[in-house]
Amino acid sequence: MSDWDAGDTGDMGNDVDYGHYEAGAESGELEHLQSASGSESDYDSNFNVYEQDTESAESTDFQQGHSVQFDGADGSHYEEQEFTNYSNDQYDSNHIFAAEGSESSHAAEFSNLDALRESFQAEFASGTELHTGGHPGLASN
Repeated sequence: MSDWDAGDTGDMGNDVDYGHYEAGAESGELEHLQSASGSESDYDSNFNVYEQDTESAESTDFQQGHSVQFDGADGSHYEEQEFTNYSNDQYDSNHIFAAEGSESSHAAEFSNLDALRESFQAEFASGTELHTGGHPGLASN
């Protein structure tokens, strides 16, 4: 930018009077860039096993007896028997097995980009009145 004021040149005898002249130019540029990115991931597993064993055994033996034997003088013979025999054997076995499970995974990614570019230019010029020999005129660009 310039600002010039020559003033009065009345010494030369042609009586020219002029004011000031101003001109300028301006330019600029703006550039902005912003970037962001990221990611995340996770994994989860959950497994459970259940197991149960039960066993039982039973053994029962029962015997009962009754015996009567008689020999008489006349040679007679009497015999009575009564007998009970009971036997019980039991065995029981149980096995329970259970399993459950779950599995999951997750992944996410993101990115973000912002860009801005701007440019500008400006020019200007201005002038003032010019007086030559008593006739006013306008000089401007």
